[in-house]
This record gives sequence, structure tokens and C-alpha cells, in this order.
Amino acid sequence: MTIPKTVNPDLANERKKATFDVEEFTAFIHDGESFLQLKRLAEEELFSDLPDPVELDYLSYEDYYNRTVEQCVNAITKVRAMQERVNPGGLEVYHTLMTGPMGTTLMPGGTPMGVHFLMFTRALKNQGTPEQYEKFGRRADNCEILGTYVQTELGHGTYLRGLETRADYDRQTDEFVLNTPKLTSYKWWPGGLGNTVNHCIVVAQLYIDDEPMGLQLFFLQVRDEQTHKALPGIDIGDIGKKIGLQAVNNGYLGLTNVRIPRTNMLMKNAKVLPDGTFVKSPVSQLAYFPMVFVRCMIVLVNSGFHAMAATIATRYSAVRRQSPIKPDEPEPQVLDHVTQQMKIVPEIVTAIAYRLAGVKLNKMYEETASAVGLSDYSRLPELHALACTLKASCTYDSTFGIERLRLACGGHGYLASANFGNIFTWATAACTYEGENSVLYLQVGKILLKTWGDMLSGKPLMPTMAYLGVCASWHEFPEWTGDWQCLVQALQYAATNKTLIASKSYTRRLESGLSPPDAFNVTGIELTQAAELHGRAFVANNFFEEVTQNRENRSASLNNLLEQLLELYLVHTVQRHMADILRFIHLTDEHLTSLQDRLETVLAELRPNLVAICDGFDFHDKVLSSVLGCYDGNVYERIFEAAKKSPLNQRDVPASFAQHLKPFMRSSL
Repeated sequence: MTIPKTVNPDLANERKKATFDVEEFTAFIHDGESFLQLKRLAEEELFSDLPDPVELDYLSYEDYYNRTVEQCVNAITKVRAMQERVNPGGLEVYHTLMTGPMGTTLMPGGTPMGVHFLMFTRALKNQGTPEQYEKFGRRADNCEILGTYVQTELGHGTYLRGLETRADYDRQTDEFVLNTPKLTSYKWWPGGLGNTVNHCIVVAQLYIDDEPMGLQLFFLQVRDEQTHKALPGIDIGDIGKKIGLQAVNNGYLGLTNVRIPRTNMLMKNAKVLPDGTFVKSPVSQLAYFPMVFVRCMIVLVNSGFHAMAATIATRYSAVRRQSPIKPDEPEPQVLDHVTQQMKIVPEIVTAIAYRLAGVKLNKMYEETASAVGLSDYSRLPELHALACTLKASCTYDSTFGIERLRLACGGHGYLASANFGNIFTWATAACTYEGENSVLYLQVGKILLKTWGDMLSGKPLMPTMAYLGVCASWHEFPEWTGDWQCLVQALQYAATNKTLIASKSYTRRLESGLSPPDAFNVTGIELTQAAELHGRAFVANNFFEEVTQNRENRSASLNNLLEQLLELYLVHTVQRHMADILRFIHLTDEHLTSLQDRLETVLAELRPNLVAICDGFDFHDKVLSSVLGCYDGNVYERIFEAAKKSPLNQRDVPASFAQHLKPFMRSSL
């Protein structure tokens, strides 16, 4: 089957309808022209010789891993050479290009070296002393050693204080003795640990004279650098096949009396002196700062996965024709069905909303990291709270959004070659790693409780929670105008009142005699609901501010498009949380009907621009890796071409016919 060199006419016509400059939108969504051009340069250099990803679907588990290691080494070599030209001596470009859609294109099965770049090297630089960085960090940056960040255990995940791995200080030898004392304390899940890395950072409970001193970070070699065999006292391996990301090579680690020098504890913050004196970190949360960074990255990465799925579904829906709207007319494009628009368009705008929120969050991280470098820790609590709530809400929304988009593509969406399966497993994995989402919402709920108490005491509130004080001062919600600010305030007002209810419930349970932990536990449902609404209110308000500010720097056509996107996002989000809003705000049937009318109106307004908006996400065909989502729209030819590559189609008769089917059919059951 030959793929036509021309663009599918339906898709070509869709692009002609665009009412805005796609390039201007693309630069806006990528936070500026410079990163966009860097991304395109990387794609041109890195994607030219990639193998057909369909081949990976038919490899064995072991072959899949080995192929990915080869791809990973090739990708790193290319990216390093490119980044030395673009940003000599720096690693920011390197790390950025190896995560998200770019990384999954270069390594479709996930990368066993991802944690090396995202956490291992960063932790050595940010948690180690300058001397430790010179000794360990530079080798890691140069990939002379490969490492991972070893935290989660078989029996403990998000509850870090429950980790059981021990590091006991031995004064006589000036060493730490590391042990995983039982099966549940085995380290479990770190990416690359299984067969790839030779070093790691172990998160363990520090003990001095059998007294616990809290969690600390320890630099540990686990494999010989020449033979790659496990060192004495090290039990290490791969945890087995997962539902996705097969090549990440997640591993397990058991430690039996493994000794490391005292100077292998990362001591930029907390320290252990030779005489056994423990010097506390100025802020205990600094030990978790690598996790905060990854949570910030997840918001950007998952918004990208969400946008990838939306692009595939939109292009396919523009090409697919089915189910006449009027019985006597030809089959229309599926995208002309309003029900199909309702499946797709909210996912497009949700991906955009989280992209903008992710950019804001990552800028906040950089500002906080700079402040921490100057011993200013005041921004840590706000960054922690926002990273937790956005990581949770973004991963939930992208996971279920991608599944809705798959369903919007009917049976063809179920094909592995459509690539929804990979995109889904990449997105849904983030619901649990770097903090399970329900636990993160509970952490945000606890912060909301404290903030509510601060507000009642007249203390200043962190900027992203300042609306609680404003909304709490209202005796009732202001007059319902239905404009954008009103819709944002409705979400903030609902979040405020859900926080009030949770606070009252918690206090009532304390007064009934429950201990604070028990009271917090039974208030968990109300606290997580408040935390979720808090996150939605932030995303909505940030979208509102991004669209309504800096308008003079954008063309009128782009401003008009962004306003339509904002309109749909706010109306849809308010409708989605209408049960909560109606509990606190009196709305008439006329108000509700107006919202539905607005939803249908803006769907119609956006309809001509849907393909162009997805073009504006600027996903290379090799990033989408989908027979349904290619830029040229030649869907059916690509579906058939992928099917012909199946190993079962490479011989006329499968071996199972002679071995099993033929004898069975002649057995006269």
C-alpha cells in the first residue's frame, strides 16, 4: 500500500478555514519563539533515522529493553552534541529535550535513564556539597556513571516517614551501614534500577546510636563499573512487566550490611560530623525538593500527552465520515456532530489550560530554587501546595481525557498503531509516581486547614490561596453576571466554602473526642474535595489572567481565539462542578440555560479552527506516532500499511494451523 503524497482533502479544507495565524498561536503555547525553534531544530536532527515504532509492538520484553537502551544511548549522544552547540556547558536544554513528547518519541517504551537526568543529577547538584558535586556530580552529568533516585519501597510509597531502609552511623569506621531489614523495606520501582544504572541515591532513615534522625540521602554504588555485576550485599533486579513503559527498567534493591563512607551522605543541608553529631537541615522539606521538581515537570509533560491525544482524535474526526445528520445527505465529517465536538473540544482546551498552568508552576519552581540558593525558604510551602494539587488534577484529567479521546475514535482508536494505548499508559503512570494523587490531595487539604486557621487569625496568606480570605468575607456570592471573572469567582467561592465545611467537620470531630489524626482521616473526603476545587480554581484563574493580560502583544485574531478557548474552558468547568456551586450560590434555571447556550455557541465558533489549533500544538508526526493522527490525514492507507507489518502476515500459513487447528478440526468432537 502506497501512502499518498497529498494531504487528505477534508483535512486540507479544515486548514483553509482557520481564522488565526497558527504560527503565532504555536509560539504562544510554547511560551515563546526561542524554545519553539529549539524544539524544531531538535526534531530535525533527532528524528531523521528513527526506526518504525510499529516494530516495537512485536518485540519480546527483553528485546524491547535492549532496543531502548540502544535508542537511549543514540539519543543522548545526539542531544548532547546539539546542546553543546546551542547552550555550551549547560544542561537545561539537555534535560528539557529528554522529557515529555520529545523523550517518548526517541524512546517509545520509556527511558531507563530518565530518572538519571530528572532526579539523580539534580539531587547531586542541589543536595550535595560543592565537594560532593565535584566528586560524584560531574561524572553523572557526563554520563560516566549512571544513577537513579531510590526512594519508594515494596511496602511504602507516598508515606515517606514510614520508609524502613536504615542507614546506621558507625563511629569506629566513619561509615554508614545500609540495610533493608525485611521484604517490605526492599526498594521498589526506581526507573533504571533493574539493569541499567550502577549508582543511586538511596533515601533511608538515618540512625545514630540507634536513635532515628529522619530521612536523609545517601550516594551508593550498586554495580561494578567495569563488569556491571552487583556489588557485595546488593540484591538488585527488574520488577517485571507493567501495563506500559516497558523499557523504563523499574527495579528492586535489597541491602545487607552495605558500608559507605560518611562523606557519601549528601550534606548540603543536614550533616553528620565524624563524632556522630547530627546537624539538622534548616528546613526538613529540602530533602524532598527533587520530588517537587518532578511534580512541576509532570504538569507540563501530561498536558503534552493530553494535547497529543486531542490532536490525533481531531484530525481523525475531520477525515472520518459517518452517520448522516440528515437522512438524504452524504455522510458528514464526524467532527460535524455536536456530540463529537463535545468529546473532543473540552479536552483540547483542558490541555491548553494545564500547559499554561504548568509554565506558571515551573517558573515558580525556578524562582523558589533561586531563593533557596540564597537561604530563603519562605516560598517552599506555597510551591509544595501548588505542585501537589496541579500534579494530581492534571494527571487525573489527562488520564481520563485521553481515554475519552480514544473512545471518540471508535474501533480504530483501539488499534495499537493509533498510539492511544502508549499515550494513556504514559499519562496514567503519573497518577501514582512522585506521590499518589489522593495522598497529594490530602496534603493540600491539610495546608488548606492551616491556611483557614491563618485567615481567621488575620495572618497573611500565600498568594495562590489569598482568594480564601476574599471569598470568606462575602456574606453571600455577589450578583451573578456570568462573565469570566464571575465564573472564576464561582469556582473560588465553592472552593472556599468546601474548605470551610471541611474545617468545621474537622473541628467538630475534635470536639467529639477524636484525636487529630483520626479527625483528619474521617474528614478526608471533604478535604480532598476542597483540594481538588482549589486546583481547578487556580487553573481557571491562571487561564483567565493569561488571556486577559498582555493583549497588546498579540494579534486581534489570536486574542479572539484565546477568548473563545477561555469561554469554553470556564463554562465547561463550571458545569462540571455545578453540584458544588449550586450548594453555595443560588442560580436560576435561566442562569443554567444560559450556560448551556453559551457552551453550544462557543463550540460552533471554535469548530472551523479545531484542526488549526491542533496544528498549533506543533507535534511532529513521529511524536504522535499514530496512523490516525498524521499531518497528511491519509488514515486508511496508514492503518492498512501498519496491519501488513504484523508478524502474522509475514507467512501464508501460521505454524499453529498444522500443529493445532487442523488436528482439532479433524477430531470429530
